[in-house]
Amino acid sequence: MENDPSMKDLLAELSRLHFPNPPATPEQIEAFEDSAGWRLDPDLRAFYLHCNGARLFDRIDPAFAFVPLSELRRARLVMRNDDSEEGGPASWYALCRVRDSNFILLDVSEQHEGRYPLRDGYNEAFPDPDYCPKIATSFRAFLMGALRSEERWFWLSNP
Repeated sequence: MENDPSMKDLLAELSRLHFPNPPATPEQIEAFEDSAGWRLDPDLRAFYLHCNGARLFDRIDPAFAFVPLSELRRARLVMRNDDSEEGGPASWYALCRVRDSNFILLDVSEQHEGRYPLRDGYNEAFPDPDYCPKIATSFRAFLMGALRSEERWFWLSNP
């Protein structure tokens, strides 16, 4: 990770080559955190202060569509319209839509070096953790992979 680009570099690349939304305000972030009951990690905070959501590669049919704070909700509600324990873990949030009605999930139940891991939100098998494995240790790691992905699902063994 020493030679990996910084979050600042990744966000500059996102702005230069992709389709970011205008930034969220600190007040919007605070309101989200108060409502959700958890705090954005440093990578997510930097992302939302830079752009309140973004579309990668294509404005109309993006390979990755990171949701604005106003749409960052529990995956079980977004994917199953069921905000109960039977619908899936309360700690998984639908952070990014990918083509074919799947999602990238933010798992706020744990942190590694102060960052939340991301999971593959495979819609057909959601919320089985065997089919929604961790695919990145941080938002920065996922964003770096997405920006370099050439629109492919880079976390799969045969994308």
